[in-house]
Amino acid sequence: MFRKTRVNQESSFSVFMGGKSVNNSLPRFSQSSGLRRQSLISQQPEPALRNLQTPSAAKESPRIRHILSVDVEDYFQVEAFTNQVPRRAWEIWPSRVVENTRKFLNLFERQDVKGTFFFLGWVADRFPNLVREVQTRGHELACHSYWHRRVCTLSPSEFREDLRISKDAIEQAAGVPVYGYRAPSWSITKDSLWALDILAEEGFRYDSSIYPIHHDLYGVPDAPRFSYVYQCRNGQELTEIPPPTVRIAGFNFPAAGGGYFPNFSVSIHGMVFKTFEQCYRKPVVTYFHPWEVDPEQPRIPAGLKSSFRHYTNLGLVEKRLELLLQKHLFQPIATALANRRIGHVCSENEGRQRGTPRFFCSSCCISRRTDGRKRRIGLCSVSR
Repeated sequence: MFRKTRVNQESSFSVFMGGKSVNNSLPRFSQSSGLRRQSLISQQPEPALRNLQTPSAAKESPRIRHILSVDVEDYFQVEAFTNQVPRRAWEIWPSRVVENTRKFLNLFERQDVKGTFFFLGWVADRFPNLVREVQTRGHELACHSYWHRRVCTLSPSEFREDLRISKDAIEQAAGVPVYGYRAPSWSITKDSLWALDILAEEGFRYDSSIYPIHHDLYGVPDAPRFSYVYQCRNGQELTEIPPPTVRIAGFNFPAAGGGYFPNFSVSIHGMVFKTFEQCYRKPVVTYFHPWEVDPEQPRIPAGLKSSFRHYTNLGLVEKRLELLLQKHLFQPIATALANRRIGHVCSENEGRQRGTPRFFCSSCCISRRTDGRKRRIGLCSVSR
């Protein structure tokens, strides 16, 4: 039986993948530094898609390893179908999540890549063998809530309870601890940033829930676009790992995951990956769902917008993903953290002035004080 460890006692942690423990140390700030939770800051314009490095310059740099992640949920559990399929009716719908998740597992095995699987606690409770299979095949396990309820609709106590039972369901199924979280529908917004404090209190080390775009259901448009360390009010730290965006004409546009993957052309995805690899020098945080490789799933009657977002081009996803895996390098979030490829805090800022909390870019290149001034501490041209 898996025994939960005491949380928030150490400055490092181990992420378990495929029976192996990966030491994942995060740099820590002093408890006496007076840091508190910061408000999200506005970004500076990014280079346009065309402003890429030359091919010769790109060859001189190490290849970028992108992030591969899957949100493990069934086709009837998505936010778009909440009114048509209430949660009390989940049990009566035929599940297809095991078969569809195994499509990802088999594809990843053929291409020899590992990823992070964010499990819905409801799925972990009913299909514990699937959780164990994902873990034994070498992938990282993470949490995607229990009931797939949007965080911004919950109270702090409701969120904490959902978090605990989902984390416990995954850990009991696989016998390994869970340290990563992704909110349903990217639903940690400006009005629910308190959720990050709770995540840290419950032993989570990273979150991937804040989408820096404008959207009708989610998004924090002025949030940092690349991974950063978030200082909680209790002095703890949480690494935030946003999904990918490209910045064009002063606006952030989503890319390379979820419904954007089948609905955007292959050429657009190619431009996105080229921009991240040659210009930003950052990993693309890809994300997929098991139902996206299931064009034969039962159709649920819904509005035109919801149906378009959910069903368009499902038959193209598996082949497109296979081509993507053949062309680029990928890794789980835990591996990127362990190798300090994301969420790194520059040691130059350890002695910063008390009372001037900052966000830090994942390359530890630019720090920005909350009074709006910034200080360049490296050579990276990417600022937020």
